[in-house]
Amino acid sequence: MLELRGIRKYYNPGTVNEMCIFDDFNLRIAPGEFVSVVGSNGSGKTSMLNIICGSIDVEGGAVFAGQEDISAKKEFERNRRIGRVYQNPAMGTCPNMTVLENMSLADNKGKPFGLKPGINKARAGYYREMLAGLGIGLENKMQVKVGVLSGGQRQAMALLMATMTPIEFLILDEHTAALDPRTADFIMGLTDRIVREKRITTIMVTHNLRYAVEYGNRLLMMHEGKIILDKGQKEKKALKIEDILGLFNRISVECGN
Repeated sequence: MLELRGIRKYYNPGTVNEMCIFDDFNLRIAPGEFVSVVGSNGSGKTSMLNIICGSIDVEGGAVFAGQEDISAKKEFERNRRIGRVYQNPAMGTCPNMTVLENMSLADNKGKPFGLKPGINKARAGYYREMLAGLGIGLENKMQVKVGVLSGGQRQAMALLMATMTPIEFLILDEHTAALDPRTADFIMGLTDRIVREKRITTIMVTHNLRYAVEYGNRLLMMHEGKIILDKGQKEKKALKIEDILGLFNRISVECGN
């Protein structure tokens, strides 16, 4: 279970540019849920993810992972339980390191580092097998630097690396937005497969309304720091892209856009 309780968040507090993004924001996500989150720019989607991951502080409220209040924990401490994939494929991998080195780095997440080799050669076969499961030939590029791979290949690696170690929560921050449509479809299929196989509680922020409707078992729409639409599995199945688009358009008219 992941829960936000009474979250208050201000940007630029005490200045003429002060802006309240959340005022008593609450959200509870049950274990195993795959939640798609949509909303206009500035609605608070990414801020919500950053608060969950500990990337930004809040002025009030608490974040719970299961029964534990993790509000005081640093980002690196939360990352032992949380995997995150960003919009930019470059943010989930190390471009100047090889595919093998990247996989080794992800494999050691949460483990103590000492004066020992960062690469366990005995695990190379395991990494190769995992990469082969992607079906894009990365198992044959173990010694290639990740920086020369395509965006789709890097994002597939980022997704694999984020879920290599046991995690409870997966955070997807518009992770298909920088990809071409065909590659984005591939990454979404891979995402769905990993989430189902590992039964990871997942939050996916996306601007792609088709993905929001087709994937996951719960859909949220945010606007001005509030949840204005919350559809569970049964209701979500009945939703159509036109329904979500219609609500988007009505909000835009009301806001004068």
